[in-house]
Amino acid sequence: MNIIVTGGAGFIGSHFVLRHVASHPEDSVVVLDKLTYAADKSFLDPIADQITFVEGDIADQALVTKLVEDHSIDTIINFAAESHVDNSISDATPFLHTNVIGTQAIIEVVKEHPAVRLLHISTDEVYGDVGDSDPSCKVTDAQRPSSPYSASKAAAEMLVLAAIRTFDIQAVITRCTNNYGSHQADEKFIPTVIRNALANQPIPIFGTGKNKRDWIYVGDHCDAIETLLTVDWKSDQRKIFNVGIDKEYENIEVAKMILDILGKPHDLISFVEDRLGHDWRYAVDSSQTRTLGWEPKVNFEEGLKETIEWYKEKYA
Repeated sequence: MNIIVTGGAGFIGSHFVLRHVASHPEDSVVVLDKLTYAADKSFLDPIADQITFVEGDIADQALVTKLVEDHSIDTIINFAAESHVDNSISDATPFLHTNVIGTQAIIEVVKEHPAVRLLHISTDEVYGDVGDSDPSCKVTDAQRPSSPYSASKAAAEMLVLAAIRTFDIQAVITRCTNNYGSHQADEKFIPTVIRNALANQPIPIFGTGKNKRDWIYVGDHCDAIETLLTVDWKSDQRKIFNVGIDKEYENIEVAKMILDILGKPHDLISFVEDRLGHDWRYAVDSSQTRTLGWEPKVNFEEGLKETIEWYKEKYA
């Protein structure tokens, strides 16, 4: 394949690029990244001579068009997004620019080049709150986003689905649960817990810490994406795929697991005022994705230990 990976210097995108180049050395890979605070081009240093890196904005339709035409692109994988919920509550404008306008710019390019496929990376947060007794969300369930971030991702999905219906573009959407692993931006939950624990600083936990999340190792998410790339999107009528491990942990549990692995006391935990519109629980039914042959492989505790080791070196 000849692919563009947008947001390929970010957390999940960089993992995907590193793994894809290793497993598909015959493919041509173009990475397009704006290099915001959440990206780090050095993540791609091990394969810098095997990819084409372009610093730029996915909302720049002319740039995306040029890359598609110059590199004979057949697939675009759109990881690019503003993703920090707290930041979206403070100022939603950058989220609308990248997540909505940027996605539409890519759609316009795909419309002009109908042979190009679009794999759009979304989030389980578009489903909104799930109660403790509620079943896991299915791809047919309604979207009920709670934050400006998740609302922008829901809007992007609607644009992709509308383009599939109206213009018959080749596209699919993934809704993944919370990712963890190396390369994640410092302000995210697990890196924050690790960083503060290593520095013996208070670890801020929103509310009671009982909010539940389904944590997936970033490599398992990348494997799901690779699986979807093998599907014939023209013949397969399924356009949305949930990706998760179907095992939830309370935030307070995760914080304590990290402290135990690091040999740090639990009294470092400090409860703070809850986030505005804080979703209680996320849970998705990923059975549709599993029918394609994908299964998560990394045990949460083992993946957490590996993640902690990476951040110990980073914060040393």
